[in-house]
Amino acid sequence: MRGGHADTGNGIGPDPESRLEEPLVVRPTSETIIGHMWSKWIQSHRDLPMLLNQWNNVVRWEMRTRLFLRTAEFLWQEGHTAHATAEEAQEETIRMLDIYERVCEDVLAVPVRKGYKSRLEKFPGADRTYTVEGLMQDGKALQMGTSHNLGQNFAKAFEVQFQDTDGQRKHVWTTSWGLSTRTIGALIMVHGDDKGIVLPPRVAPVQAVLVPIYKNDAEKAAVCAEGARIVAEMKQQGVRGRLDDRDMKPGPKFFEWEQKGVPVRLELGPRDLAEKKVVVVRRDDGSKSPAAIDGIAKHVTAMLDTIQHALLDRARKFRETHTHKAASMSELKAALDKGGFVEASVDGTDDTELKIKDETKATIRIVLEDGANLGTCVLTGKPATRRALFAVAY
Repeated sequence: MRGGHADTGNGIGPDPESRLEEPLVVRPTSETIIGHMWSKWIQSHRDLPMLLNQWNNVVRWEMRTRLFLRTAEFLWQEGHTAHATAEEAQEETIRMLDIYERVCEDVLAVPVRKGYKSRLEKFPGADRTYTVEGLMQDGKALQMGTSHNLGQNFAKAFEVQFQDTDGQRKHVWTTSWGLSTRTIGALIMVHGDDKGIVLPPRVAPVQAVLVPIYKNDAEKAAVCAEGARIVAEMKQQGVRGRLDDRDMKPGPKFFEWEQKGVPVRLELGPRDLAEKKVVVVRRDDGSKSPAAIDGIAKHVTAMLDTIQHALLDRARKFRETHTHKAASMSELKAALDKGGFVEASVDGTDDTELKIKDETKATIRIVLEDGANLGTCVLTGKPATRRALFAVAY
């Protein structure tokens, strides 16, 4: 790629035809770059396995962009591994898929279905693509992360070989996997409500905010002093807390922190101070309850854990009530009109998959099962060889 470092001498900037001192590659993903470098770095079985992990921006050709979900450029975590055997590569592929599942569910509180993609939906160049799929509140699916077993395809294309213990030159087996800022969009769409974002405690920058309530300077001094002590105590317990002592009325503060999705809000006024209590408000369900100031840090810690699990449970129940089964095209179309996931059997051919997509706009998000005795295909009526999860996706 051309670009400029050299001065043209005319005072208007770099020469657009001058070569960069270092190559700049604009790419949708990095398998080609990694393959090129591995051909230089990998020589022996002693170099394996090799793991490369990076955070970097990539560029995609998106006709219609959607904030976080589909953008022309985005940040992601991208990993690549090279192995001596096919078994090691497959093990790594599944290991990363399981890690992505845990990140989605245990950290983001977004339940996912995991499985592998059909041939038409898999990553070009992969032997098999595995994915974790989330369901948004509007009934559409979102691919949250992928893990690819690339076999020896890129290794052969870039001549990435190693000398094995038997002295033979062999191509490596590779994997790649990625998780992007798309997960931020998923978090917002799965947990958000009419008031704004609802953040799971494990990812919330501020987990608990204390809002002092007062009418005059004397009340402010007393309430803020105790509020600062409570926040310090929460921080000692590992809670990311904040005291909002700005000169504003409480109402706008409440509104702001609700918009930002802070999991727990504490309200402390002169009467609360006299009664040695604080009002605790949960962002996820809006419930309010008094709690003793003594031991409040442990109380908030327990509540954060409760909220984390409650958000995951709520999202799982939504997914369960929006997962349907279909035994015919009419049932498939009716279920898709409701929104959500639809489990259906198909004959496993590309032609059937494409026709279903053309008629419904839905794609196979994951393959649930391959084999015999899976009923008949919803489109052709032929014996089914595959049970798949369909949905309209972002």
